[in-house]
Formats: sequence, C-alpha cells, structure tokens
Amino acid sequence: MNTPQPMTDPNTKYPRPPFPGQEQPWPGLACKMDPRPDHGETSYIGSGRLLGRKALITGGDSGMGRAAAIAFAREGADVAINYFPTEEPDAIEVIKLIQTEKRKGVAIPGDLRSKEFCVKLVSDALAALGGLDILVMNAARQQANASIADVSDEEFDATMKTNIYAPFYMIRAALPHLKPGATIIATTSEQAYDPTPDLYAYAQTKAATMNYVKSLAKQLASKGIRVNGVAPGPIWTALQVSGGATQDKLKNFGGMTSLGRPGQPAELASIYVQLASQDASYTTGHIYGAAGGTGQP
Repeated sequence: MNTPQPMTDPNTKYPRPPFPGQEQPWPGLACKMDPRPDHGETSYIGSGRLLGRKALITGGDSGMGRAAAIAFAREGADVAINYFPTEEPDAIEVIKLIQTEKRKGVAIPGDLRSKEFCVKLVSDALAALGGLDILVMNAARQQANASIADVSDEEFDATMKTNIYAPFYMIRAALPHLKPGATIIATTSEQAYDPTPDLYAYAQTKAATMNYVKSLAKQLASKGIRVNGVAPGPIWTALQVSGGATQDKLKNFGGMTSLGRPGQPAELASIYVQLASQDASYTTGHIYGAAGGTGQP
C-alpha cells in the first residue's frame, strides 16, 4: 500500500527570506549555496510515466534542469545532461542519482555558446542514448545590470548565444531524429511577460523563448512533435548567486511573491514530467507558469 503524502502549507514548506549574502563565479554551483536548493533528490517519487524514453537536458546539473533530470529518471527515462565544464561537481551528483534509478545517465560538458558544440551535443546524446524522444532546452545565462550602459558587448553576445542561438542550433540538429510523440520543452520565465529593469538582456531572450515555443508548436504539430514551455518565477538556483541577482535582491529573494518565498526547483519537476509524458498529447504551444502567485501566465 502506498503511503499518503502529508499535507504541507506551501507558505512554510521551504526557506523564506532573508537569506545570507553570497556570491559565486559564473555559472555557480548548487552544492555551495546556502540554503542548498531542493531538486527533488529525496522527495520526488516516480510512477513509470516516461518508461523507455530518452531525454537530453541542457543545464541539467542544477536548477530546473537538475530537477527534471531526477524526475525523468525516476519516471523511467534514460537521461543525458549538458552543463558548463566548471559545473562538474553538481553534474556528478546528478549522474549518480540517475544511475541509482537503474537508468542510463550521460554527462556531456561543453559551452553552448559554440555552434559546433551544440551540434555535437545532439549527436553525442543520440549516440549515447540510442535515440532521442525528449529535448529540454533549459540552460540560460542571466546577469543583472542596473543600466543598459553597464551591459558590455561581450555579455550581451554571451546571453544571446546561450539563450537563443543554442536552442536554434540544437533543435535544428535534433529535428530529423525526433519521431511522432517526441516533445520539446523550453524554460522561459515570468521575465518574458513582466521584465525587471535589471535584467534587460536576459528578459528579452525569455520573451523570444516564449515566442519560439508557440511558433514551433504550430510548425511541428503535423509531424506529431509537441513543443511547450515552463515559465518559472523566482526560483532558488545557482543562477541567482552567480551574478543573476544583486546582493540586496538576493537577500530578500522571492519575498515579493504571494507565498513570501522563492520556489525550489523540485516544485517544478512535475510540470516537466507532465509536458514530456504521453498524457499531455493534446498540449502543445502552451506555457506553464509556476511563480508563487505572481507573474504570468
């Protein structure tokens, strides 16, 4: 007999601000954050909804990508994760968790700012997994700047290449290998709908992500390939402590939401699973929000 899950108050389920000031070099490590994010390492329970599927997740070492990787494996999928080489400590933890579920876990480090690597990433994942059914475009670059005058050419270029160019190159490379029933899931953001002034570069890439989800969904529907997006609000990830938020904003991160706290990656895992599963066969071109009572959609 399954044990019922206890009822929990969402207001107090996870830590609330104020948080200690902390800063890490980009792109940051979840294992060094205080408090450490919850990606569902001990809480997510699978039920075979993705049994036999093969998934590639960018940014799979931490944040929503890590939560999705853990959940996919516990639902029966083999999973390849991509991450920036300096994020190896986080990635090792994820691969071990995938393998604990007796699923294949494949680590493919590399820089998504490179077109050549994006194409190779897809081919390496296909070879290692023996196919590809689920593509999660999750990795993103986010750096806070008070003014557009503070955004360097190099920073703007890096943000665009990571958040916009990489999905273009990867989806184009993967498309010939995706069969009817395959799914593409993009991570956008509430910033796509209601941008804050300090995330000028990042926010516009998330608006573009939302748009390409809706465009591709129409384009690929006849092929039986679904395309959807997830729009998180303030989520406690390494993105925030590695330049994505100012120290003042970080200390009170998530406090402005209706629940008075940031979300944890684990709280979005089931959304990625639902969008990847065959149960969602009539869902394409949609953006699923999770923002603690604020934001859109």
